[in-house]
Amino acid sequence: MAFICRSKPYQSRAKVYLSLPRSSVSSSFPSLSRLFSSIEETQNPRANPETHSSDAAKPVAVTLGLPPTERSRPLREGLQRGKRQNNEKLEDTICRMMDNRAWTTRLQNSIRDLVPEWDHSLVYNVLHGAKKLEHALQFFRWTERSGLIRHDRDTHMKMIKMLGEVQKLNHARCILLDMPEKGVPWDEDMFVVLIESYGKAGIVQESVKIFQKMKDLGVERTKTALRFFEDMKTRGVSPDVVTYNTMINGFCRFKKMDEADKVFVEMKGNNIEPSVVSYTTMIKGYLAVDRVDDGLRIFEEMRCLGIEPNATTYSTLLPGLCDAGKMVEAKNMLKNMMAKHIAPKDNSIFLKLLVSQSEAGDMAAATEVLKAMAALNVPAEAGHYGVLIENQCKANAYNRAIKLVDTLVEKEIILRHQDTLEMKPSAYNPIIEYLCSNGQAAKAEVLFRQLMKRGIQDQDALNNLIRGHAKEGNPDSSYEILKIMSRRGVPREANAYELLIKSYMSKGEPGDAKTALDSMVEDGHVPDSSLFRSVIESLFEDGRVQTASRVMMIMIDKNVGVEDNMDLIAKILEALLMRGHVEEAIGRIDLLNQNGHSADLDSLLSVLSEKGKTIAALKLLDFGLERDLSLEFSSYDKVLDALLGAGKTLNAYSVLCKIMEKGSVTDWKSCDELIKSLNQEGNTKQADVLSRMIKKGHGI
Repeated sequence: MAFICRSKPYQSRAKVYLSLPRSSVSSSFPSLSRLFSSIEETQNPRANPETHSSDAAKPVAVTLGLPPTERSRPLREGLQRGKRQNNEKLEDTICRMMDNRAWTTRLQNSIRDLVPEWDHSLVYNVLHGAKKLEHALQFFRWTERSGLIRHDRDTHMKMIKMLGEVQKLNHARCILLDMPEKGVPWDEDMFVVLIESYGKAGIVQESVKIFQKMKDLGVERTKTALRFFEDMKTRGVSPDVVTYNTMINGFCRFKKMDEADKVFVEMKGNNIEPSVVSYTTMIKGYLAVDRVDDGLRIFEEMRCLGIEPNATTYSTLLPGLCDAGKMVEAKNMLKNMMAKHIAPKDNSIFLKLLVSQSEAGDMAAATEVLKAMAALNVPAEAGHYGVLIENQCKANAYNRAIKLVDTLVEKEIILRHQDTLEMKPSAYNPIIEYLCSNGQAAKAEVLFRQLMKRGIQDQDALNNLIRGHAKEGNPDSSYEILKIMSRRGVPREANAYELLIKSYMSKGEPGDAKTALDSMVEDGHVPDSSLFRSVIESLFEDGRVQTASRVMMIMIDKNVGVEDNMDLIAKILEALLMRGHVEEAIGRIDLLNQNGHSADLDSLLSVLSEKGKTIAALKLLDFGLERDLSLEFSSYDKVLDALLGAGKTLNAYSVLCKIMEKGSVTDWKSCDELIKSLNQEGNTKQADVLSRMIKKGHGI
């Protein structure tokens, strides 16, 4: 039966231990060791057992005295090594060879020649079938040292179990501890085997050491601790405070507080005084299952017995009190810490206290947390100040928030690169907005420039700074912020632009206002009608007609408030024409037409004619005729009179011909005078053509 089981194929089953062949029966050893973590250094028993070279020579020496017929069989077997007989399984052949021969280099070579391809299944089955443990251990080490195979978790487990069964515990221990160096991870079950092996050998204290050190080695320990704990007592080993603490911790981790409490009570009943670790572990366990009152009860019991809480105790209890809303108890506990000058190991507890006291509305208690940090030499970071500033703002206690900002800025706490707790937008935005709305934009900017050095470029804060400086009449400061935002790609808000533009205009700087307005449009914002008008008027009144014209062009192009501002548009057009910027004016008129609006050309022609701007009037009239714009006959007459009066007879002739070619009839009274002037100037041909056109137009 043993032979049949040994030949079954290799099967990988995690966390199963076999005392029979690999694939047959699951191990009877239950998981027991996920509770330890650091093992003492042991001597390395890996040196190879002594090999007796005489053993290798024995078969030859014996056969020399035999008849030739009997000597031929072993010699032939030696020559044919590596070949199996009777279809024998490969692992059985290897086991037979190891059983019958000493472990020598010759045997190693024979095995190497016999195996075409190495795998874990073969190695496992050879270990399982080996009759001599010494040979099995040598085979295990030789296959890996020779580079034939890298043992996996199951071959390691098999070897550890085999060694444990015959109490070769140092060998088993070394194989277990060497696993991580080979890239094979530990698991709890492997430690269970070793622990139980030490226990069966009567070396219980060594079992305890391994059990207690598993945690240091990073091996998880489960409730398996209970069996180990009971086994210790059965073997007459009295658990000490460390063992009890380990048991309590195991139950607390799995939120089995009734079981933990029983062990705790048993511990005290056996006259083993619980340590601060014992009480702290119980407190942590109760808090994990939301039994805060029980945690407080244990804490008070501890103090009554004269056991002083340590930093870990406070670090454990304080967050739980905050989560349960027991802020009075938390405040008193903080006072005890200050009185005893005990600082928690985890500074995040102070943040928890700050947030919880603030949310509870007790800003005085929250402020005391900051004082406690100073008393305990725990540096307050920007994030701690941020919590207080945010909640002071929520409570409308802005003066207190400003004092905190002053401390934060003066000590340059924000700029400490070693700190990791940064001030959140929910903290700095409210105070920056308040400062910018109450004449303290400069202070707000100092705060935010420190924040920017930490890589913060908050859109809301920067736009508030623009608004704040603009309201205070410092548009240049606003514009500097605007340029920073532009370089960093931070969106600028329309309202911030509007306040900046108005601030420039209030200071009598329409040119800068126009620059800011251009930026506003480039950013995709469209100024409203009143803002356009105010900038255009300011530029116009400052004598910057062409600059005003360019802003007007943007307004027309965006089609914003054009009809409401036609009076202003007319002024700009007239000024352009009067100053000789005729092409620019005509371009603006054309843009108006394209956007569905009409300029009053008759009025413009009238003014130009009256003021002797004949060339401007002529070009404007030509534009109107080319576009077939509706013009009054009186406008024609005024332009013609002006041209004739200025002695520009050929220009008048040209305009009159265009008017008549368009089919427009004019009763211009100065036609005869124009013909007379043309003849006098030697332009008789033009005078003759004009005469015929007039006669034809009158049907003569």
